[in-house]
Amino acid sequence: MKLFKHLVLLFSIGVFFWACGSSPIKKNISQKEEPVVIANDSLEYEVIIFDIGFNAFLNTVAQPEGFYSQPYLEARNRAWVITWNNRVRNPNQFNSSIYENIIDYQSTIDYGYEVNYKLFNYFLFAQQKYKMNLGGGFRANRIN
Repeated sequence: MKLFKHLVLLFSIGVFFWACGSSPIKKNISQKEEPVVIANDSLEYEVIIFDIGFNAFLNTVAQPEGFYSQPYLEARNRAWVITWNNRVRNPNQFNSSIYENIIDYQSTIDYGYEVNYKLFNYFLFAQQKYKMNLGGGFRANRIN
């Protein structure tokens, strides 16, 4: 019986010290993400993307600048802009919180590599994030 009392006492002391121990503090620090600006100063063209996660996608997932040729990016962007704009015009059929604005992308204007690169990568990002397929005559289930 004396052994049982000693075991209970030791167990109680162990539980006391364990309960008094520190635990990691979880801080919910939300980092504000800067918007991505797509601009061509010579054309006075600017698009600002506020979609959370796009900066991280551009810096970690996207292929580096120069990986794709400008004609390739332009071909993809032309096709995806047509699909995007059709969805913007049909808010009853498509989610209007995703497809908010018409993209005025004209195939006769040379927007430059940077604008085409960032727009192309935004379309890739949006397709992954919102689980959509913008099609455009490119292979299904492949987004880059």
